[in-house]
Parts: sequence; structure tokens; C-alpha cells
Amino acid sequence: MKRMVALIGILAAFLVVAFFNEGGQLNAQAKPRVGVLTLMHHPALDQIQEGFTAGLAQKGYHNGKNVDIDYQNAQGDQSNLKTMASKLVNENSNVVVGITTPASQSLANATKKIPLVLGAVTDPKAAGLVHNFKRPGGNITGVSNLSPVADQLRLIKEFLPHLQTLGVIYTSSDSSAVAEHKLIVQKAREMKIPLKSYSIANSNDLNQVSQEMLQHVDAVIVPADNVIAGAMQTLVKNSDAVHKPVFPAVDTMVKQGGVATYSINQYKLGIIGGHLTAAILQGKKQPATTPIEYVRHGDPVVNLKQAQKLGLQVPKRFLKEAQTKGEVIK
Repeated sequence: MKRMVALIGILAAFLVVAFFNEGGQLNAQAKPRVGVLTLMHHPALDQIQEGFTAGLAQKGYHNGKNVDIDYQNAQGDQSNLKTMASKLVNENSNVVVGITTPASQSLANATKKIPLVLGAVTDPKAAGLVHNFKRPGGNITGVSNLSPVADQLRLIKEFLPHLQTLGVIYTSSDSSAVAEHKLIVQKAREMKIPLKSYSIANSNDLNQVSQEMLQHVDAVIVPADNVIAGAMQTLVKNSDAVHKPVFPAVDTMVKQGGVATYSINQYKLGIIGGHLTAAILQGKKQPATTPIEYVRHGDPVVNLKQAQKLGLQVPKRFLKEAQTKGEVIK
């Protein structure tokens, strides 16, 4: 009887160990889920998403193989963001990623526990997402896409040394665009550049407001603004009609008819976000103690075709810099 009891005990212990080992193996083999939410399609945001996937892959996470990425696009309709954010949270994502400020805010409202990586938010503090850039606290960290506004303004002065009035147009409902507009106003004042501000509520306003603006300014600067980026052709059409240049925040908008800029590399932003997400999945970083990351220097980008169309002389210094360190669009 004693031997039988002992044998039963050994067998039970073996089964318990086997059970936990099997469970551990299952857990180790289970693919993590990453939920990605974006406000809309436009070239700059698509570059961030592509860079994010590439950044994860650089750290060993390949979509469909050892990680599942659930990509949700609100198609420009902010009312979709809440539903999509809830979906990503309820489906037990291990990490969620917000591309654009509205997408990040929707995810932040949907969860206080799941790690949230900001894919590109101009001012996370002003957007109410973090309390501190160095130690964000809570479940949020990520990447800022704040533009090098001072460099952009200096570039405009190089192109237009006799500039009388610069116009800036932005979307009043986009907190990132509002934050960058404030910075443009501040830097323009410091650099003694006369500035006139114009705002739109949505893309439907862009045609009329931009036509009004272009009657009163010599050139236009556009902040990192998703609504205007999505309707850039409207702004370019109106500015071309009066032969006035547009200096946008990002390279994709230069390709769409802007003249030049120092652009934060959107693909690189995505890469950084992918690396952050991988580190969180691996347990190497915690959002609360991981500083918000910035890309401090923009890439020089010039659209030679657009400059020639408007009769603008591209500064030799900037052209050489774009040829060696950035991009020249012909």
C-alpha cells in the first residue's frame, strides 16, 4: 500500500510538472498581438505604418509568423476611432499603437493597462496623453513628429528674401496641428517674419479658406496636419493659380506640389515606433519609464519642377544639401 501511495504521488507530481511545462511552452509559442490604429490613408501616415512593420521585423517580429498585427483605419472618420480602439483592446492586444493624435487619444480612452505606443504625435503633453516627456507614467510612451519649424522658416527666407507676409493654414480640430501652429507663430515672431494665420474645421473648408488666404500672403507654410495632407492637391491647385509657393511640413506633401522643406522622416518615425513596441513585447521597456522619442533634424527635400513652375531660384546651399543628404524631386 505504501509503495502504491508513493507511486501515485510520483505520478501526480510528474503530471503537474508536465502540465505546467506544456502550458509554458504554449504561452511561449503563442503569437503576441499588436493593434495599430490610424485616422486615415495619406502618404505620410502610410510611410509611418510601413516603417513600423519594418521596425518590428528588424527586431525579429514578422507579421503573420511570430506576431499578428491588426491594422485598423478609420478612413478619415473620427467617429470610427472609438469603435476600432475598443475592438483592438477587447481582442487582447499585447501592445496598441496610435498613428495620429486622434487615434492615440481614442486608444488612451479605451485602455489604461495595455501598453500604448504613440506612432506619431506632435505634442503628447498638450494632447493630454502624457504628463512628462522623460517619464510619461501610466501605459503610454512613443514617438513625436514635431517638425523643425525654425529650420523651415529660415529656409523660406532663403527662397524669398523679400518676403512681406507668410500665411499659415491649419486644422483647428487637430491638436497636433494646433500645437505646431503655436510653435510657428512663436518662431516667426522671434525671426520677425510677418505671419497671418488661417484655420479650417475640416477638409471641406480648405478650398474657400485657402483662396482667401492666398489673396493676402506671399507664401504659405503648412504644419504637420493630417487633414491638409489628405487634401494637399486642393491647396496646391489654388496656390498654383496665383503663382505662390507652399512650404509644407513633410516630404510627401512636397512631392504633391510643395516647394521645399526640412522634413521629419516619416518612415524613420515608424521604425522607431516598431523598435519601441518590440522592446515592450520583450519586457525590456516599460512605457511609464520610457521617454518620448524625437527625431531632431529634418531631411532637406526640394521639388525642382514646382520651383521652376513658380519661377523660384533654389538656394545653391540648400540644393547641394538636398542632393547629398535628402531628396531632389525633378
